[in-house]
Amino acid sequence: MKISHNIAHTKKQITAADILGNPNYLAISYGGYRAKTRDIQPTIPQLKQDMKILAAMGVKIVRTYNVQLQQAPNLLKAISELKAEDANFEMYVMLGAWIDCKNAWTAFEPNHEVESERNAGEIARAVALAKQYPDIIKIIAVGNEAMVQWATRYYVRPNVILKWVNHLQDLKRNGELDKNLWITSSDDFSSWGGGDPVYHTEDLNNLIRAVDYISMHTYPMHNSHYNPAFWLVSQEELELPDTVKVESAMQRAVLFSQKQFDAVTNYMRHLGINKPVHIGETGWASISNEHYGANGSKAADEYKSGRYFQLMRAWTNKEHVSCFYFEAFDEQWKDAGNPLGSENHFGLINLKGEAKYAIWDLVDKGAFNGLTRDGIAITKTYNGSEKDLLLDVLVPPVSAGVVNY
Repeated sequence: MKISHNIAHTKKQITAADILGNPNYLAISYGGYRAKTRDIQPTIPQLKQDMKILAAMGVKIVRTYNVQLQQAPNLLKAISELKAEDANFEMYVMLGAWIDCKNAWTAFEPNHEVESERNAGEIARAVALAKQYPDIIKIIAVGNEAMVQWATRYYVRPNVILKWVNHLQDLKRNGELDKNLWITSSDDFSSWGGGDPVYHTEDLNNLIRAVDYISMHTYPMHNSHYNPAFWLVSQEELELPDTVKVESAMQRAVLFSQKQFDAVTNYMRHLGINKPVHIGETGWASISNEHYGANGSKAADEYKSGRYFQLMRAWTNKEHVSCFYFEAFDEQWKDAGNPLGSENHFGLINLKGEAKYAIWDLVDKGAFNGLTRDGIAITKTYNGSEKDLLLDVLVPPVSAGVVNY
């Protein structure tokens, strides 16, 4: 009698180690909020629309920010449904757990030495979701810009982040969480030791030892106001055409980010540690009526935001660095009282379903054919007219002390 053996072919589980730094798995920061308040949550059909649009852009990893609200759990359900509908659909999640200090976002004085009593519940929710969706959640990030001291309303000391990172690592060790789940914190480059020495503490060093990789943020656009030396037109550039001045400034902006990335990497290595470093956030607003607009550093316009995206993707893909570009879609709740505030305009696609200059090429290639967002097909801003787009480009200011003869 012939005995047949049924061999179960199990598909290899994709891990964070497989996808981070892999240019075939582009990453992006995601919020699906359409309204001026997060009280109006995106629906699961809307989240599925967004994931299909991002998949068409080559994105396969999305970053979320908290599990206090329903968006993240609904997003995981939406991705799960898409995978059930199409076995080839791939989308993974870097799940953010929001961390605060005591009295954050209240009328009371924030106490940066004591953590919020809400943090434990936030971590517990993240753990529960990681157990429910191990095929989707590949990373948990403890806190978002939670250690940087300019986050005056909520920042905590590194020992708080360290406590929760160690807690999650313990859950991995005892088998409660997948051993391949990567744990990090997503924070400003300075919080990771790449800037002000005030951050160089033993708690930070121990945190670097505890995480699976470093997720650092870099924002040259913001620094065009706060630290503008790299941004301004020099004496040598004064007679150059405006187009060259703008391109030169954008090249310097990318170099600025690269130097911050290198500073974090070098700080980590001086501790005798060698772990991956990836970019948890960077981006460039297309509109600003504040520090970065026509009356400020003249950084924010759609052409420059597109060039920054293109240059950063080219650099990070070449260097096998994941870049969770901020962000997928414009969200108007971030500065609800100021429609032209820069925080509302970091998306690659605006709230009218128009792809900004950064990804016009994808529209031309037909990447979004058959896809809609809230019933609207994805088209190009400026009706696709580069001539009209360039009319709105702002030339960076001239450096102080430059003589214009």
